[in-house]
Amino acid sequence: MAFNNNKGELPFPYEINDLDPEINAELLEYFHGERTGFVQVGPQKYFFPSKYKEAAEYFYNFQARPDDIWIATFPRSGTTWTQELVWLLANDLDYETAQREPLTKRFPFFEFHIFMHDDVKQELLDDNADDPNKMNFIEIISQPGYEFFAQMQQRRFIKTHFPFSLLPPSVTEQQAKVIYVARNPKDVAVSFYHLNRLYKTQGYIGDFPRYWSYFKRGLNPWMPYFSHLKEGWSHRHDPNVLFMFYEDMNKNFPETICKVAKFLGKTLTTEQIDKLATYLNIENFKNNPAVNGKELKEVKVLNSGEAGFVRNGKIGSWQKEFTPKLIAEADQWMADNLQDTDLRFP
Repeated sequence: MAFNNNKGELPFPYEINDLDPEINAELLEYFHGERTGFVQVGPQKYFFPSKYKEAAEYFYNFQARPDDIWIATFPRSGTTWTQELVWLLANDLDYETAQREPLTKRFPFFEFHIFMHDDVKQELLDDNADDPNKMNFIEIISQPGYEFFAQMQQRRFIKTHFPFSLLPPSVTEQQAKVIYVARNPKDVAVSFYHLNRLYKTQGYIGDFPRYWSYFKRGLNPWMPYFSHLKEGWSHRHDPNVLFMFYEDMNKNFPETICKVAKFLGKTLTTEQIDKLATYLNIENFKNNPAVNGKELKEVKVLNSGEAGFVRNGKIGSWQKEFTPKLIAEADQWMADNLQDTDLRFP
């Protein structure tokens, strides 16, 4: 289907098609967070749950502002780490507020509501029926991002995993700042596998080899991975875009702090850089309840018994999940997808 309207808004430019019925049935068997089915969008066949159909035009027509800051990444590429860094830099190192208010409130997720299937939302409401505050929180995170961001008066910090082609055109028109972080797909695949098991809204129940087969075929949200990445890479010279590699961030975080600070027009002392680097050190970071999904776990959006939202942040941990056969498969897949680009991972 293609969108059009008579409201003076931009028509959504891409076809949205239901996934092949046989593949759809298989995925619904293994991903229990979606109950209706999946769609693929545009020539790259970007993959989303069914709710994307009704939301696509609203996302596309969202009005960005010049002072917005967007973190646009493929999932599990250092998104949360980058969000907290950016928020602190843009807010003059306000550690007190950063520790008091969860990152989900300070830096909300633009498209999260499309993953909150109505049936899953009702189950979460039922699970939290004894606590009005928790029920209210579920209602808040279920609200479309294009609605609550439009109502915000203060400066907006927006997290998204949309590729550039699915971002609102107003982001470029208004020259809102966009930070894109890329990460080696082997580490991304392992981290995203664990996240798909952790989130009830994803509800993956299979093993890693099966998940990898979906990953390389682009059959999980925001995929295909390399289509997403190449779009980000093609915008790396845009004046409003900062493109970074997760591996470089991990290798020299103080240098990353300086790079992001410069992009945001901020100047820091050596002492401020050192304090920020310590505050965001992965061991401190994963134990920080303001960023590790504590509020999501409390309302049972996160399943118990799975790896935490912030896992280990290490480079090369993919080796624990990939068998020699899968490594060979992944290496060939990467080589095939990188042959037509100058993009290379550090």
